[in-house]
Amino acid sequence: MRLFDGGRAPNPRRVRVFLAEKGIEVPLVPVDMAGLEHKGAPITSRNPLQRLPVLELDDGTILTESVAICRYFEELHPEPALFGRGALGKALVEMWQRRMEFNLFAAVAAAFRHLHPAMKEWEVPQVPAWGEANKVKAVEFLAILDDELSSREFAAGDEFSIADITGLIAIDFMKPARIQVPEEMGNVIRWHRGLSSRSSAAA
Repeated sequence: MRLFDGGRAPNPRRVRVFLAEKGIEVPLVPVDMAGLEHKGAPITSRNPLQRLPVLELDDGTILTESVAICRYFEELHPEPALFGRGALGKALVEMWQRRMEFNLFAAVAAAFRHLHPAMKEWEVPQVPAWGEANKVKAVEFLAILDDELSSREFAAGDEFSIADITGLIAIDFMKPARIQVPEEMGNVIRWHRGLSSRSSAAA
């Protein structure tokens, strides 16, 4: 088994944080995304979408998409449970994971890809107006999240989950996307500070 990893890129980092929380070690194959190695034959032959991370199992089976890879490891190593416990717990984690994915992570990514000069050759065409619109969408969602976090420690309840991992990565990604968490969103700031203090955040 080996994990083709993209370094500081958000999606590969999501998997590394997840594995760190689980205490699982998987051999990493570094891929230089800045050098466009993810568009070369070794990655393209495994994932025609040319995206990372890519997990290659011992029998040659390929898994892509960060959450799918995490779910695979959750089934193999159910503790600590990062996709929730019981019918309701799992549904709540799924709900908040999707909310984080679509309303925060994706919005930050769109802002970065459509506005950052370094992405000019990657996002063709760049649509600056769409990037600016997604900055607004990200902050609007943070306002909702701030209200939700007034009554609990983590995104989906009282236990850390993959929804928190996605949220952590998204907020960290806001810096290169040039989006700021408004100072008045104290619950989001407290939550992010707590997530950042976990040892897994350095993965």
